[in-house]
Amino acid sequence: MLQRAYDAVVRNTKAFKEAVAQTLTELAHRGVTLAPATVEDVIEKNISTVAERLGIQTRSAWRYFDAAALADRLAQSQSSYEESSSEKGVGQAPMPPIDNPELALVLAGVPDSLAQTGGDLYAVIINVAVNAWMAGHIHGEDGCTGCDGSRGPAGHDWEARMRTITELQPNITKWFDRDVWTRAVNDAGYTVARR
Repeated sequence: MLQRAYDAVVRNTKAFKEAVAQTLTELAHRGVTLAPATVEDVIEKNISTVAERLGIQTRSAWRYFDAAALADRLAQSQSSYEESSSEKGVGQAPMPPIDNPELALVLAGVPDSLAQTGGDLYAVIINVAVNAWMAGHIHGEDGCTGCDGSRGPAGHDWEARMRTITELQPNITKWFDRDVWTRAVNDAGYTVARR
């Protein structure tokens, strides 16, 4: 409850909206596309961190905000992640054959789930994701071309990947909130409407 109240204080300001718009513009100039919700999260975390570390109010922390510098950092982070993935020869997970019963079960579950939930797309996607995740664990990396040589003694560079994800999506747990997910879909220019 405190987090939601804090979100409203930071996000419902003119400074926040301007900062998001400026950062998205700067990213566009650099040829980088990120979801508005991702940029919002990073800005919110940066402003709250500055306010906390300097012992100042949130509204005073805006004087330290630099959209161009933030866009540079996000663009560099995105580029580093893409380069590290291609350099390590990250393999492509195998696609099961079209007649795979497990894949058929996951695909068939979508209309059933829509009917059972009354068209609740969030619940449908969670259902599909969980089933696909479990199928992926069962099938695993064993058939992943390119995975074997890149594992090394410690496996993939999990910590580097987690750092990148954390920087781009600092509040990962919030995505389990249906309203936050719906807002992000709407911000991306999509909506789901019944015919």
